[in-house]
Amino acid sequence: MSSFAELRRMMVDCQLRTYDVTDRAVLAAADSVPREAFLPGELSHLAYLDRQEPLPGTSRALPAPMVTARMIQVLDLQPGEEALEYGGGSGYGAALMAAMGAKATLLEPDEAALALARTAFAQPGVPAAELLAKLPEHRQFDAVLVSGACETQPESLFRHVRQGGRLIVVEGVGRAARVVLYRKAGESLSGRPVFDAAAPLLREFRKAEVFAL
Repeated sequence: MSSFAELRRMMVDCQLRTYDVTDRAVLAAADSVPREAFLPGELSHLAYLDRQEPLPGTSRALPAPMVTARMIQVLDLQPGEEALEYGGGSGYGAALMAAMGAKATLLEPDEAALALARTAFAQPGVPAAELLAKLPEHRQFDAVLVSGACETQPESLFRHVRQGGRLIVVEGVGRAARVVLYRKAGESLSGRPVFDAAAPLLREFRKAEVFAL
């Protein structure tokens, strides 16, 4: 069986590079961060498959590696910037951003998922990140990665984007899903679609159910 290091290199070469991930910093981070640390031990052999992986006992799943990497690439993250991953489950996206030199924070309200993150960030080779279940009201970031699909705009996260900052998110589900990049200028954020992709649905950003009589 191939080692995790070999599987990681195959992921970079055969998944990320073929999905238009070309940024050297993103590729280097993906080649260094052990993705197997972000799944429970019995599922670590699934870490480098080209698909999203549910996190047992939680409401979360890790998005497919190529989706996370390409979203971070679009954020154009710079070393020293403050970066937030929301809904990332065990926090693989936050770890990639930390490996790129960002001051990374994972915001994960799902307690069971946050417990997995604490275990993951204690593993060798995983760069440090701040792990939180809740953010102070007025805390803001240069870049926000929403690691899940939203049926409604994640407006509760918009106030945490700093002036001139960026937020990236998958909006919609199924074939209608697309990645949207928002930029903050003044009091508003303007968004534009950047590519099509699917991600695990974040239950807190589902559309309200309408019951017909």
